[in-house]
Amino acid sequence: MTSILKISNLEKSYTSGSKKLTVLEDINFSITEKETFSIVGPSGSGKTTLLGICAGLDKPDSGTVTLNGTVLSSLSEDERAALRNKHVGFVFQDFQLLATLTALENIAIPLELQGSKNALTKAKTLLEKVGLGDRGNHYPSQLSGGEQQRVALARAFANDPKILFADEPTGNLDAETGEKVVELLFELNKELGTTLVLVTHDMDLAKKTQNILTIKGGKIVSLTNAAHV
Repeated sequence: MTSILKISNLEKSYTSGSKKLTVLEDINFSITEKETFSIVGPSGSGKTTLLGICAGLDKPDSGTVTLNGTVLSSLSEDERAALRNKHVGFVFQDFQLLATLTALENIAIPLELQGSKNALTKAKTLLEKVGLGDRGNHYPSQLSGGEQQRVALARAFANDPKILFADEPTGNLDAETGEKVVELLFELNKELGTTLVLVTHDMDLAKKTQNILTIKGGKIVSLTNAAHV
């Protein structure tokens, strides 16, 4: 199987006053195409930092990130942004929808950035897939948390990403709503053949993925097949 994400000898630290705080240390793993993969660990273990580096939103101090065959450190900021627009989808805990745009317009944005001629038509199809076909003209403030996250899911899949990064996608939702969003996330992921990388503190959610990477204090503790957890 082809590797879509390869992380080699990754290190990341921050300076706080005169202290150096190591956030990630000697991180190595790879993810194959269409794999579902979760990153788990306690708060402050470096999960979100690792996800940001994997997606090219942040840079490591050393080590390499190879995403879809491209070494990210070899790209300029603009080139990394172009790579994300083309191949990467994101789902965040706090939805990150644009308040001044309708649900439909929020989904159409990644498509318009790519210069798609039928952005709104595709956005409508995705909105129907997430069960919100009748809410396209509603603004985020007029939608519940679960509905906003479903719009965010549709937006994440809009550009047919090769890989989707989800950071605590159910963190702001009640258990029942969260379960429905997760179901939808895995359904769309399977249907569209996307690679899914999920950051979560919820082991039940992590067990729905094929492999689980556990990090603690910025180091890998284990990488296990979810079937054996």
